Amino acid sequence: MSISSAIKSIQDIMRKDAGVDGDAQRLGQLSWMLFLKVFDAQEEELEMEMDNYRFPIPEKYLWRNWAADDQGITGDELLDFVNDDLFGDLKNLAAPVDLNPRGFVVKEAFSDAFNYMKNGTLLRQVINKLNEIDFTDSSERHLFGDIYEQILRDLQSAGNAGEFYTPRAVTRFMVNRIDPKLGESIMDPACGTGGFLACAFDHVKERYVHTAADHQTLQQQIHGVEKKQLPHLLCTTNMLLHGIEVPVQVRHGNTLNKPLSSWDEAIDVIVTNPPFGGTEEDGIEKNFPAELQTRETADLFLQLIIEVLAGGENGQGGRAAVVLPDGTLFGEGVKTKIKKLLTEECNLHTIVRLPNGVFNPYTGIKTNILFFTKGQPTQDIWFYEHPYPEGVKNYNKTKPMRFEEFQTEIDWWGDEADGFAARVENEQAWKVSIDEVIARNFNLDIKNPHVGEQIIHDPDQLLTDFTTQQQAIGELRNQLKAILADALGKGA
Repeated sequence: MSISSAIKSIQDIMRKDAGVDGDAQRLGQLSWMLFLKVFDAQEEELEMEMDNYRFPIPEKYLWRNWAADDQGITGDELLDFVNDDLFGDLKNLAAPVDLNPRGFVVKEAFSDAFNYMKNGTLLRQVINKLNEIDFTDSSERHLFGDIYEQILRDLQSAGNAGEFYTPRAVTRFMVNRIDPKLGESIMDPACGTGGFLACAFDHVKERYVHTAADHQTLQQQIHGVEKKQLPHLLCTTNMLLHGIEVPVQVRHGNTLNKPLSSWDEAIDVIVTNPPFGGTEEDGIEKNFPAELQTRETADLFLQLIIEVLAGGENGQGGRAAVVLPDGTLFGEGVKTKIKKLLTEECNLHTIVRLPNGVFNPYTGIKTNILFFTKGQPTQDIWFYEHPYPEGVKNYNKTKPMRFEEFQTEIDWWGDEADGFAARVENEQAWKVSIDEVIARNFNLDIKNPHVGEQIIHDPDQLLTDFTTQQQAIGELRNQLKAILADALGKGA
């Protein structure tokens, strides 16, 4: 059975249970079970590799000992075991991070998790269906990302706005161009379910890991923070699945909930798609310099990224690839000051302008990938407008963006060490000097000079453009509300 059909069957069973109300709870229910199953699969591998191995949690709570047998406990007996024993003991597990780090990961995973199901027979059916998936099989493991995408689509329909699944093509392209190396610290400050971290892990593993010691080094390189409980649990599971034995560097919290001045990290690589279009809770903006305070989430994350990137010498500092909306490029006020800071502190060498529909069905807002390196100011910015493939007018669920589409950018890219001397302008690529950017008051919404004004008559495209404009208007409205709220608050 495929993973997607197994997950659909599981959700169908859950719909019969009186205790599970809506997609969000079904997904929360599924997530802690996925975590325990994947955790135990890794435990079996560690047990085989190490002599005198000690389990990080009581053995009776390992998946194999209470869930793996299809004819095992069920009904009220299963329900009592899960509610009274398993959840109670794992939430209160004595597992100091220094003495029992894997136990600490389990305790953290269960800190905000719940068993919503009230029918023990249906719970057994869900468990048995989950047992049909072999997460130790490499082909099944590769499909695990499909679960995340399906879960996020369901969350979207359940009304949980703000959860984005970054298409694998975009994730792979960003990691491919940033090229994280063995030993470099890699961070996603808004890691969601861990797509960027998993992709970066695989990139380093495939290219630079040759020994067991290298693999241990790689496990320590990955760092992430996720604000919401469900994506954090899924991210932790994802890291386990990729072979990170102790993913304690993936924290549950708000990256922005700490004064910028108190960060002393020097991160080598940041790859991220931070939340945009929303506003942070009251008080978060106070963690940032007075002249750069805002409650717009993407603006705060961009400041944070500039701050925590390693400084480096001779311009060879930390590297970042960040997805940001058009609103960041053309926005004024605080946005202008942040873009000025970015171009003064970093070499913003490339902006890849993505077409409409890349993030369907989550949002129609036009987005861009900003590539920059800390340590030297920007002299020139190269823009590359990514075109639709021939015959494609928009992306959708059945026709998503493919990594192969980025081959033209990869072939054109060149080498940062020589200032991208090999780059040439073409129908998709053009260069803008920092003097021109300053003259434009740091408005980076610069159109392709090689393409004239186009009149579009395609109704699907017109509808997409209208939706994009409406979402951009909504984003600007939120920003205006935040500015007014700040002004009124200071006036009071």
